[in-house]
Amino acid sequence: MPCSPRRRLRRLARRIRAMLPSAAEAPEGDSAQRDDDRRAWEPPFDASAPAPPISYPITDLAALASRSYLSADANFHLPFNRASVAGPASPLPPRRRVLVCHDMEGGYRDDAAPQGGGNPDAYALWHWHLVDVFVYFSHYLVTLPPPCWTNAAHLHGVKVLGTFIAEWDEGTEVCKEMLATKDSAQMHADRLTELAAALGFDGWLINIEVNLDGQFIDNLKEFVKHLTKTMHDTVPGSLVIWWYDAITVNGDLDWQDKLNKYNKPFFDVCDGLFANYTWKENYPKDSAAVAGNRKYDVYMGIDVFGRNTFGGGQWNTNVALDLLKKVDISTAIFAPGWVYETKQPPDFQTAQNRWWGLVEKSWGILRSYPKQLPFYSDFDQGHGYQVSIEGLQVSSYPWNNISCQSFQPMLKNTIDQVQLQTYTDFKDGPYSGGNCLTVKGTLQQNIVFSEQLFNGGLAMENGSVHLFYSIRADANSAVGLSLNLSSRNKQGTSILVAEDIVTFTRKKQNHRYGSYVKADKVVPHAPDNQNWVLYEATVQSSAGYTLTSISIVCTLKIAGKISPDPEDDSISETSADVLSSYQASLGHISIRKTDAETKFPPAESWVTEGNYISWSKSSNASELVSLKISWKLQTPDQPSFSKYNVYVEKLTADSNTKGPRSYLGVASIDAFYVSNLEVPNEVTGLKFTIQAFARDGSCQKFEECPKFFLFPVRSE
Repeated sequence: MPCSPRRRLRRLARRIRAMLPSAAEAPEGDSAQRDDDRRAWEPPFDASAPAPPISYPITDLAALASRSYLSADANFHLPFNRASVAGPASPLPPRRRVLVCHDMEGGYRDDAAPQGGGNPDAYALWHWHLVDVFVYFSHYLVTLPPPCWTNAAHLHGVKVLGTFIAEWDEGTEVCKEMLATKDSAQMHADRLTELAAALGFDGWLINIEVNLDGQFIDNLKEFVKHLTKTMHDTVPGSLVIWWYDAITVNGDLDWQDKLNKYNKPFFDVCDGLFANYTWKENYPKDSAAVAGNRKYDVYMGIDVFGRNTFGGGQWNTNVALDLLKKVDISTAIFAPGWVYETKQPPDFQTAQNRWWGLVEKSWGILRSYPKQLPFYSDFDQGHGYQVSIEGLQVSSYPWNNISCQSFQPMLKNTIDQVQLQTYTDFKDGPYSGGNCLTVKGTLQQNIVFSEQLFNGGLAMENGSVHLFYSIRADANSAVGLSLNLSSRNKQGTSILVAEDIVTFTRKKQNHRYGSYVKADKVVPHAPDNQNWVLYEATVQSSAGYTLTSISIVCTLKIAGKISPDPEDDSISETSADVLSSYQASLGHISIRKTDAETKFPPAESWVTEGNYISWSKSSNASELVSLKISWKLQTPDQPSFSKYNVYVEKLTADSNTKGPRSYLGVASIDAFYVSNLEVPNEVTGLKFTIQAFARDGSCQKFEECPKFFLFPVRSE
């Protein structure tokens, strides 16, 4: 049973106080209890006070109605809570869909920090190719998705919804106030629309889980109808989903577990219904019949924790999915964080891939990418134990920030018997971000191993594209990329991109490549760059072809050599079947049009400033400084960027222009909050550098990056 709103508020307050050193402590003892009714739904910290940015919910109707969350003067955290990646404006596809409802440990955990945190094992989701809609759910009145989730989902074409919930006795009082009049119902719907539009997410899940007098039902329908209309008018491609079938048109709290005449009036005025997860075997078919040509707008719930859910959830979630696939109706998967919360063995990465592998096996791949250029992936999952930029480590500290996710590969959940394993590697030094993609195991000499990374849908044009990728491999391991294309007449071809074409083409293989491109080695990195080698290839493309997938291709070098004489048969019958060790890592992939190289604006084109600057004494007599740094381009027609890395150099009297550059973090917007940065006494100035990253993965050179200088104010 869910905990009470008051207990949830106290729990959130403890979380946020732990993350916000400046947040005021709540009073203890009897005084706190006496004030409980008055303060039960108030934000647990001063949103106007400068502090490390936090995502937080709205907890009462007065705060929603007053627009206080959207007041820049009253909410220091507002700019940091806006998503920076635009959502998909197109409607949902006319097929059965997967809606994922988050509810991981009550929400607002590590993800509540828009600039990220220090937990390298923080929860994340990276199987976006299996998802259509992501809902950020918690038991607060208005649950606003932290921008990291919106950014990662939008990158992969997935829509994101917040949650409006009214439950228990407090929820009854909320509904009575909100639905007292038609105007009130419409006004509160308008406030929710404004929030979604301002923060950059795509709509709402509405959960009314109370008994209501019949006098409020017409206004409840008006609330849902008006919210749906205003969302559609304001945010193209937006959604309003009616959560549960909890309340009927008679006002009764009576779960139907399907779409029927008791909840269809709500379904008729919004974009879909989330059916309670305790449905019986015939309920999906019944719901589809009632929905008619809107059957894909019915999302049959599945509780992954398995609480009275059809099939039992957990590792049997596919039982319910298989039935829903047969009926051809949509699903709403509730709390897939079960894998993380219950610490499923052997570890989260393995268990997560295995669980989502069941979803893919049942329903297949729903989303494809790349769909447009430029396309970039460094396989970053948004957490790790270090950070690298172009093969150079810039930070050795653990971290998490889901906004840093790039396009995620569609790796299969392989079993132990497979000789080669392809996995996301957090241990070896990455080329960029916090991880790379590694293929490791044993391989026969005459075998070419291939695994699909991306399920593409990119329409090609006449001309050429540039392909960049980075490789780190053992001396005996060869690796390439296969670009698989199809034409309008369904004929397919593949382009093999590799440094060593002959090594691949002379092996036994199930697939013959239609054409071959040898990549020219551009930058052979030095050993201190973790042995990464950067490659570039120019690939000719033709209109009428579609890039359908990108695969990594692996084999062993022939007799340890690259490109032997094609007439020299170096593979003997006896050596062909011998297993040899293989290990190679792919650091990144970048594809762009040949003439589309990003031109970064020079440093003088940027305006930087520092605000909310505060100094304090450290325990070791050093100074501590906190400030908000912001930057913008002086001309509005400059390109937008995917992210910014922020660095600081501590200057001294002996070195006013040079100093060790320290990585502070990453910003997904044009601002960054520096919290309690230690400034030793010998430091005479701080030089902050903001490094922009383009959407093709390229980054601005340090000497051309905008800077902000700050000089210490010494205490007497």
